[in-house]
Amino acid sequence: MFYIHRSSCISPQETFQEINIDNIKEPADRRYMAIEPAYDQIPPGILRRMGKSVRMGVGAAMPLLQDNRPDGIIIGTANGGKEDCVKFLNQVKEYDEGMLTPINFVQSTPNAVAAQIGLLTKNLGYNVSHLHLGLAFEFAMIDADMMINDDPAKSFLLGGVDDISTYNYYFEEKGGWYKDRKITSTELYKTNTPGSIAGEAATMFLVSGNQTNSIASVLAIDTLHSADEVLVKEKLSSFITKHLPPGQSIDLLVSGENGDGRLDKYYSNCESLLPDAAIARFKHMCGEYPTATGMALWLACEILGSQSLPGHMIKKPGKTKTIKNLLIYNTYKGIQHSFILVGEAASCKL
Repeated sequence: MFYIHRSSCISPQETFQEINIDNIKEPADRRYMAIEPAYDQIPPGILRRMGKSVRMGVGAAMPLLQDNRPDGIIIGTANGGKEDCVKFLNQVKEYDEGMLTPINFVQSTPNAVAAQIGLLTKNLGYNVSHLHLGLAFEFAMIDADMMINDDPAKSFLLGGVDDISTYNYYFEEKGGWYKDRKITSTELYKTNTPGSIAGEAATMFLVSGNQTNSIASVLAIDTLHSADEVLVKEKLSSFITKHLPPGQSIDLLVSGENGDGRLDKYYSNCESLLPDAAIARFKHMCGEYPTATGMALWLACEILGSQSLPGHMIKKPGKTKTIKNLLIYNTYKGIQHSFILVGEAASCKL
C-alpha cells in the first residue's frame, strides 16, 4: 500500500493544469492525440531535441517536482522512444553507418523519459523504467510499492507514458487492433467490432508511505497473463476477497473497456462480480495504449477528490453516492490483465 500526494496528466483531454473533463475532445483521423502544453518548465534548447514521449513525460513530471525532491523515479512505458529508434535505424541504413545523428540515438531508448527527468532535476536517486507492454505501468506501481514498503519515509515519482508513433500505429493497425473507420467517442462502445482507437498520454504521481496530505491510497495491485475469461474472473474474485478492507465494498469499477468487441467478455465477467457498484469507462477520453491504466488512476484521484464523475463516463450508476473504494480493471489485447484497488486518503473528509 502507498499514498498518492499529487498527480499530473497530459492527455487528449483538458487534464493538464486547467482541468475540464466534462467536455470531450473527439479523435482526429482515428487517433486521440494529446493536447500538448507550452512546456514552459523545460529549457527550449533541450525541448526541441526531445521526442514526443520524452516531451510529454517530462512535461507532466515537472509541475510535481517544483517543491519536491523524490528519492527515485519509476516510469512505465511500452513504446517510449520507438519513433526515434526507427529514425536512428533508418539513418544507419541511409548513411551506411557513417555520419549519424546522435540525438535520435540518445532519445531512442525506452528509459529516456526517466533519464531526462533525472538529469533536468539533478536527481541521482533510484531511476528505473519498466517495459512490460500492457503491464508496464502496473509493474512500475509494484516497484514503487516494494520500495515504499522497504522504507515508508521515502517518496517516488511514479509515471506512465506512451505516444502514438507512426511506426507503432501502422504495426498495430495491421494487427487489427484499431478500428478500420473513423468513429466518435459516443460510438466507441456501440460498434461491437474489432479494434479500438489509438491513444496516448503521460501521467505522473508523487507517491510515498506517508498518509499526510495524500489525495488517494493504492491498496493493492495484481496482474495476470491469460486468455481464459473464467480464470480472469476467478483471479478478480480472489483479489477483492484478499485486499478489500472488511466490511467495505467496491463503490466504483473503472473499466478499461475500449470498444473492441473481442474483449467484451472479460469486462462483462468482471462486472458480474460487482452488481451493486457503479461502472465507469474512460477510453473514449484517451483511446487505447499500453499504459492507459495511468489515465485511469489519475481519473480515480480526481473522482475521489470531487466525489463525482462526468456523465459521459458512467455505464451504470451504483447504489451509493459516496465513493470510497475504486477498482480499476484493464486488459491489454485480452492477454495481459491488471487489477488495481484504490481507496480514499486517510485524511479525506467525505
